[in-house]
Amino acid sequence: MIYEIAEITIHPGTNAAFEAAVGEAVPLFRRAKGCLSMRLDRTIERPDTYRLVIGWETLEHHTVDFRGSADFQAWRGLVGGFFAEPPKVEHTENAVSGF
Repeated sequence: MIYEIAEITIHPGTNAAFEAAVGEAVPLFRRAKGCLSMRLDRTIERPDTYRLVIGWETLEHHTVDFRGSADFQAWRGLVGGFFAEPPKVEHTENAVSGF
């Protein structure tokens, strides 16, 4: 499994509306080819910063299939106006499983 981790900084004071918009977008990810999981975490020390963590079967399911889809455009339409700066996106894979 590949994890997409997007660090998203939003405009101050828009947390509730942003979180609601991400909740509205859940079905877009649920039906995306190769999408296995999705969650949004808020950073405690910087409450206007979030991490969107999405599990994909393969890197291409994110970078080709989802990013090339109408659902990606719908996702950006729902949340893009909240972004204070472009999201920083990285992909990870498990190196060591502890417990």
